[in-house]
Amino acid sequence: MAKVLFTNEHEYVQVKDGVAYVGISDYAQEQLGDIVYVELPEIDDEVTIGDPMGVVESVKSASDIFAPVSGTIVEVNEALEDQPELINEDAMENWIAAVQMSDESELDELMDEDEYKAFLESEA
Repeated sequence: MAKVLFTNEHEYVQVKDGVAYVGISDYAQEQLGDIVYVELPEIDDEVTIGDPMGVVESVKSASDIFAPVSGTIVEVNEALEDQPELINEDAMENWIAAVQMSDESELDELMDEDEYKAFLESEA
């Protein structure tokens, strides 16, 4: 399995062959509750680290998805358009968009799983 990294905004990144698969963490989907809509970015969109690249809406609220890395959107998980609840079922398997990274060194700013768990504990 690819290494998983996390942001302090609760996005995750799984890197495979220079492509970052971005989704929201299991913690994020638990906080949002039942997800009813996912706004996907467009393929070929350029994204910059920290900028909004989509939206996840739940029965409770809407939450921006922030780009954890810079690059170009090369794929989106179209299944989420018809079945946004897939994120609730398995957030880590149901990524939202894939980004061809323009600067892999940006990954150094992200947290590994242990660091993310410590971050969640500090937020509690």
